[in-house]
Amino acid sequence: MKTIAFEGVEGNRIVADLYEPSAKSAHPPVLLVHGGGQTRHAWRGTARALANAGFTAIAMDQRGHGDSAWVESKAYAFYDFAADLATVCRDMERQSGRRPIVVGASLGGLASLLAEGRAGNDLLGGLVLVDVTPRMDPDGIRRIHGFMGERMSEGFATLEEAAAAISAYLPARRKPASLSGLAKNLRRGDDGRYRWHWDPAFMGGPRPVNFERASVEAELDSIVAKLKVPTLLVRGRQSELVTEEAVAEFLKAVPHARYVDVLGAGHMVAGDRNDAFTDAVIGFLLEETAVAS
Repeated sequence: MKTIAFEGVEGNRIVADLYEPSAKSAHPPVLLVHGGGQTRHAWRGTARALANAGFTAIAMDQRGHGDSAWVESKAYAFYDFAADLATVCRDMERQSGRRPIVVGASLGGLASLLAEGRAGNDLLGGLVLVDVTPRMDPDGIRRIHGFMGERMSEGFATLEEAAAAISAYLPARRKPASLSGLAKNLRRGDDGRYRWHWDPAFMGGPRPVNFERASVEAELDSIVAKLKVPTLLVRGRQSELVTEEAVAEFLKAVPHARYVDVLGAGHMVAGDRNDAFTDAVIGFLLEETAVAS
């Protein structure tokens, strides 16, 4: 693995990790795009497995997250993430000669749909949506945003305190043996306190993530109705955001899409059941690339 960088639509630096297979492969590259509040490190296990399966995998930090730049415009609406993603995908296509397949979780999935739709179904080679559909449960959204915003400014005195807050929010999730993974999702300020590794303007700025959400949902409905790219929807069976009704609505709109429901996983599917999630993604990619060849 090595760290690389792309340039976003505003000239903003986008940091990514590159995982390459041991031998040259004809498979298209895979871009892994995390959800809101996460970083590229959420994909480590999946990215390594993809490389072992012969795929070049790139896990990126979205604007304002992880090691990517906090944009001066403080623009963090869905449209802004989609514009960055389109720029990265075009760069990947130029370098590889193949349209990338995008695996997008939550915010990353919505940004992927918007980018593909605005490109006229001419951007992606495939799409994996991870626990996200155009119709999201509003109570689940409020709960997640409430957790993210509760300690956004105050932060945590220690990593253990942050871990305890996560455990209280996700009591069913197995506690990690080490806090090293959590440390990558936090940054330590000059005051010694730990805060989430994303720009506070993402939620509290002039153009936050929920900016014009109603118009975003209307556009997503239109995009999904015209979606042509090979698609896999992966849902966590205990998802806080994606209901069975939303899945049925999506599959009716995209009849060619495949669907996997992961038992024992919530919204953070890759974190809750990385083994089952990764197997589903790799199986889909191998089948689709075999058909394409």
